Amino acid sequence: MALELAARRKINGATLLVAALIYGHWGALTLNAAEMPPLLVAALGGWLLAWQGSLQHETIHGHPTPWRRINQLLGCPPLNLWLPYERYRALHMAHHATEQLTVPGHDPEARYLAEHAGPFGRLAARLTATLLGRLVLGPPLEIGGFLVAEAKAALADRPGVRRAWALHLVWVAAIAAWLVGVCGFGLGEYLLCFVYPGAALSLLRSFAEHRADPEPGRRIAVVENAPVLGLLYLNNNLHAAHHAFPQASWRELPGLYARHRSALLAANGGLVYRGYGEVFRRFLFAPHDAVIHPQLGAVAPEAVA
Repeated sequence: MALELAARRKINGATLLVAALIYGHWGALTLNAAEMPPLLVAALGGWLLAWQGSLQHETIHGHPTPWRRINQLLGCPPLNLWLPYERYRALHMAHHATEQLTVPGHDPEARYLAEHAGPFGRLAARLTATLLGRLVLGPPLEIGGFLVAEAKAALADRPGVRRAWALHLVWVAAIAAWLVGVCGFGLGEYLLCFVYPGAALSLLRSFAEHRADPEPGRRIAVVENAPVLGLLYLNNNLHAAHHAFPQASWRELPGLYARHRSALLAANGGLVYRGYGEVFRRFLFAPHDAVIHPQLGAVAPEAVA
C-alpha cells in the first residue's frame, strides 16, 4: 500500500500557537520555579519538554511554515540540553528512509539489540524492556547511551556531527546562562524537574510505536483514543498514519487516519492499542518484546547518517 500526501506550502497557525505556548510557559516556569512546589514544577516542566520534542518533530517534517530556516529556528533551542537539533533531524530522517525499521544498524531509532551487543547494552535493554523500567530507568540510560554514541561519531569525524554539536553547545550555554544567571535555577534542579520527566514522557510515546515483524509494514503501531497524550505527542501516537503520510501536519493526521484506518490497520497487521491505558496494562511489568532483534540475520547492515 502506498499512501502519500503532497507537500503543502502554507502556514500552520495551530503549530505556531503550540510553539508560543511551549516557549512562553517554559520561560515563565523557569523564572518562577524556585517559588513553586517541586512536584508541580516537574509535572509542568516534563510536559513542556516532551511537548517541545513533539514540536521539533513537526519542524523536521516541514512545519509549521514553508520556510525551512524558520522551522529550524522554532525547533532548534535544546530545552532538553542533551539532543542537538541537527542530529535529531539527521537520525530521524534516516529512520524514515530505511526499509528495515526496528533493525539495529539500519534504523537509528531501533530499540532492539544486535546479537553481538555487549553486556552493558544487554543489561540496559533488559532493565528498560518493561514500561516501568523504561519510564524510571530509561531517561538516564537513553541519554547516556546516546551521548556515548555521539562521542564515538564525533571522534570518527562522521559528517555533520561536530558542527551539530558545536551549534548545540552554544545554545546550551545560552540556556544555562538564563537558568542560572537570570532565574537562579540550578542545572541539577533543571535536570531533575524538566529533563528527566520530559524524557520519560517521550519514552512513553516511543515505547510501543514500533515492533519487530517479518513484514516491514507490520512494524508500525497505532495508539488510538488518546485525547490528552495525543495533544502532547501532536498526534504522533497515530504512528502508522505518520509513516504513511510523513508530510502531513499533526492537525491533518486524525482526519487521514480516520479516512484510511482500514487500509492502515490491514497494512500493519492490526498493531493497534485502544489507548495508553492498554499499553500500561499490558506492559507495565511485562516486556514489550524480545531484547535481541529476531530477524537480524536476514539483512545486511546499512550506513546510517
